[in-house]
Amino acid sequence: MDIFNNEEHENTENYDRTHALKVFDESKTGVKGLVDAGVTKIPKIFIRPHDELVEELNCSKVNLQIPVVDLSGFESGERRNEIVERVREASEKWGFFQVVNHEIPTSVLDETVDCVRMFHEQESEVKMKLYSRDRTKTVKFESNIDLYQSRVANWRDTLTLSMLVSDDLDPDEVPTVCRETILEYIKHVTKLGVTLMEILSEALGLKPDHLNNMECGRGRTFVCHYYPPCPEPELTMGVSKHTDPSFLTLLLQDHIGGLQVRHCNSGPDVPHVPGGLVVNVGDLLQIISNDKFKSVDHRVLANHDGPRISVACFFTGVTVPPKMYGPIKELTLKSDRHQPAYKDFSVGEYIEKFFTRSIDTSGLDNFRL
Repeated sequence: MDIFNNEEHENTENYDRTHALKVFDESKTGVKGLVDAGVTKIPKIFIRPHDELVEELNCSKVNLQIPVVDLSGFESGERRNEIVERVREASEKWGFFQVVNHEIPTSVLDETVDCVRMFHEQESEVKMKLYSRDRTKTVKFESNIDLYQSRVANWRDTLTLSMLVSDDLDPDEVPTVCRETILEYIKHVTKLGVTLMEILSEALGLKPDHLNNMECGRGRTFVCHYYPPCPEPELTMGVSKHTDPSFLTLLLQDHIGGLQVRHCNSGPDVPHVPGGLVVNVGDLLQIISNDKFKSVDHRVLANHDGPRISVACFFTGVTVPPKMYGPIKELTLKSDRHQPAYKDFSVGEYIEKFFTRSIDTSGLDNFRL
């Protein structure tokens, strides 16, 4: 197939990007299929535009550390206040923090990373049966959710497990190779999500049950990413810069690294913390907090090393039946300076707009008043 041509990005004459995307998509083998085929130069669909590459060369490296929040002792009064304050500050200034001592066993985290790797490293014929771009499917395998909308394809493949409509997954739909571990991980992350919503509620100056009563943590989507080693990582991205279509995102990442977050016009790394989980504010939480908490751009670099494994859980709220969300009245009524900055929306409406644009385009402006 043309997409496997190692010389493709050196031959721009008569290049048909739409055709190249279609050939890649219809192979149903993802980026790992390219690596397995032995590519030594990445196909042109993955090469970042020249202006991005030039901008990258002019960026300076910074040494900043995103906050790490220790959740131990959360139930005790004084310690709880300290944790809430740390989360408040991180959510306002960074939009990102890591949590440790969150009560999810390290063994579960390690086994989850391992089973995601095992899924992606199965024979292509096994994964191809799950390959789909149908957003209604509960479990599917694909590469690049915005493949046909983006300026450039990213160097990663994804197993998606959607719990937007139902609180439960049919175990028989989950791939056998990772079924038991993934279901156990989902159980733990769901419980942690309830706790984090309590902390964030208090950090907003609300009662602890406020965000949970709004059902912000009800809908969940788990995306299990696989970033194969890349022969030319300087030319592409693991994930282009983006914000998340969620209230909250909880991320498990392995030791490879590559996640960067936009902060004060720089892009510090988010390092792997043993036993830690990355937490970030999504667009929907920025909207309902009326810009008090920030959903910020982040991205993942491609790497010679690998594969890199990560598992993100997007807490997206209630989709079915449609439920309206908007800036929380208790926050907008505190003073004349806090008028609603956004119109009310349904999660389904937001997600529909998300899937019709490139992920590197913010969705917040669609709902800003």
